[in-house]
Amino acid sequence: MGDRSVLVRIGGVGVCGSDVLRFGRGKAYHYPLVLGHEFSAVVEDVPQGCRFSPGDRAAVFPLLPDPADPMARIGEYSVSSGYDCYGSRRDGAMAEFLHVPEANLVPVARDVPLVHAAMVEPAAVALHAMLKFELPAHATALVIGAGPIGALAAQWLRILGASEVYVADIDERKRAVMAGLGFPVVDASAADTAEQLRELTGGRGADCTVEASGLPATAVQAVTAAAAFGQVMLLGDLSGDLTLPRSLVSSVLRRELRLYGTWNSKITPAGRSEWDMVVHHLGRDLKVAPLISHTPGLDEAPRMFADMLGRRTWYNKVVFALAEEARGELARPGVVGGAV
Repeated sequence: MGDRSVLVRIGGVGVCGSDVLRFGRGKAYHYPLVLGHEFSAVVEDVPQGCRFSPGDRAAVFPLLPDPADPMARIGEYSVSSGYDCYGSRRDGAMAEFLHVPEANLVPVARDVPLVHAAMVEPAAVALHAMLKFELPAHATALVIGAGPIGALAAQWLRILGASEVYVADIDERKRAVMAGLGFPVVDASAADTAEQLRELTGGRGADCTVEASGLPATAVQAVTAAAAFGQVMLLGDLSGDLTLPRSLVSSVLRRELRLYGTWNSKITPAGRSEWDMVVHHLGRDLKVAPLISHTPGLDEAPRMFADMLGRRTWYNKVVFALAEEARGELARPGVVGGAV
């Protein structure tokens, strides 16, 4: 870490779907491994001349780039080679303390709950994807998948100027969360999502579609639901192989669709990055509290992960509250939107 290492006390740690796979499906690079790459922190000890002081709060960018890589040199850390990552390639934030580089800390205000600040990482991932779209005037969008990433993507589309953002999911409770946030919802269990969307748009389709479920079938729906000159974002990491029928590929050509891939987020340029934008909107027009369904303590991690892996409990976003301040903030109205 060099002499710019900052000692932080972990505030909150979010659970990503990849964490569940590392916990119970053998998907980690190595074991043993301390999980946790979505996290907030309270600064404990700083090097001389640091821009942070003890007691400051921050969201932590989890990637540690190799400075020798050409892509890292231009700030494109996530597409560089040889990068390290907390909770993935090295031990992460499900611990009391951690050393992190000063450059990986993004300041958050002291009145921002630490469990909310732990949502900056997934919110930045969603923002990174949505910024790729070239939104036309009076744009209509469809997000397939109302999990945390899809819910954040839908909010970003609205913030960035989409006139109407439909959100589809099979889960009634997740649809209820999105309806509560003011989004028109599509019951994906009732009929084909693409067909429903076309009915809702007078047969036209959506200018921008987002696949946020990670399923081959929903990827096909995202392509099918796009309007002429539409844009399709593959945001979910697909759980299986994707086969596109010849007729659908032909329609992609005839509609002149654009297909985007996306991966992670950017912390550069410093002060004007996607992470800085998330922090600016957090708690204003970007709402994370309604997405948080569980805020257990770290001592509950084995049971919580086992329940998530076995689908023995309904959950939306799980954020572990580690720091004493984080646990105390849970009593404040509006910090979480679901059952603890």
